[in-house]
Amino acid sequence: MSGAEFELPERYHGLREEAAALAASVAHLAAEADEADAIDPGMRAALAASGLAAVCVPAEYGGRYADIDPLAVAVVREQLAAESAHLDSLFAMQGIGSYALARGGTPELRERWLPRVAALDAIAALGLTEPDIGSDLRGTATTVAEDGDELVVGGHKSFITNGGDADFYCVLGKEEAGLSMVLVPADTPGLTTTRPHQIIAPHVLGDVVLDGVRVPRSWRLGEPGKGMRLGLATLATFRVSVAAAAVGTAQAALKEATVHTANREQFGRPLIQLGAVADQLARSWTEIEMARAFTYRAAAAAARDPLGSLHLSSMAKVAATETAGRVVDRCVQVMGRFGLVRGAKIERLYRAARPMRVYEGATEVIFDSLSRKLVKELAT
Repeated sequence: MSGAEFELPERYHGLREEAAALAASVAHLAAEADEADAIDPGMRAALAASGLAAVCVPAEYGGRYADIDPLAVAVVREQLAAESAHLDSLFAMQGIGSYALARGGTPELRERWLPRVAALDAIAALGLTEPDIGSDLRGTATTVAEDGDELVVGGHKSFITNGGDADFYCVLGKEEAGLSMVLVPADTPGLTTTRPHQIIAPHVLGDVVLDGVRVPRSWRLGEPGKGMRLGLATLATFRVSVAAAAVGTAQAALKEATVHTANREQFGRPLIQLGAVADQLARSWTEIEMARAFTYRAAAAAARDPLGSLHLSSMAKVAATETAGRVVDRCVQVMGRFGLVRGAKIERLYRAARPMRVYEGATEVIFDSLSRKLVKELAT
């Protein structure tokens, strides 16, 4: 089904093949890893050996490209998500968790951590959400206060990807100047983690409690009170890659359903020859190709101007994740009882697709933001 794809520039073709090869090599680990609440060592070893985590770090610190390329990240995530949500998250979070450091850290701090992120020797995490704070980050309750040459950080971060397994956290907190981002290594005294929650598609997820944590003042990332800029820059660079992961998830589900319905006979012929089944699969293929083309267009735009293209990345994220939800549901339906079997790949894909419509910008929140931009551009 590659004939109708977005015309991906030649320089990304080898990267896509690398990612597909990695995904295929860990297929035997996917079922177990996708049920894990801690980083799977086999997946981590395979990703480290592939060198693909370097896509998420600037070349100056061991990365693949001079700067982080959203289209390259998207190309990789599409392939990885088609095989394992765990592997996809492990890859993506090396970039999402370290981007504020790459943009706002001192040269010494970047040199200390980013080469390890690129090599997967250090696991990165981003601490934004709190028990009472989700999309509205301006209500952040975590505090940051200067005390001589140190910063004192206190608060509770919740639903943090890689929480408990990360080697460092880029934490958003409130200080006098506004919201700031601070790097806090996981072994800092006063930092503890718990795992009180798990979601329908098991995930490396934890809460991070910071009880009077002290770090050097130079570990603030960027300027005091400018942490939201780093958070927004992270979204602008990586949000579109969620769309790519959704496309990969939907494509994998369509493959499962097509193979099943082409080989299972009912009423004297293959299921795929039944009009209603054929219609569902053809409709899904069409929607996947539309989502892929839009996702790659938005990722290419983000590679040129991440903040200026955030509206396109947001649209692509909504379009692709909503498409994945519809497609995977259809695929389960046409597979009948075999689509409901616990532990089957289609069941893993079904559960993996659902959270995509919530994390890194819920559909409703994104639409609210897009509507304001629409009014500003067209109604004034």
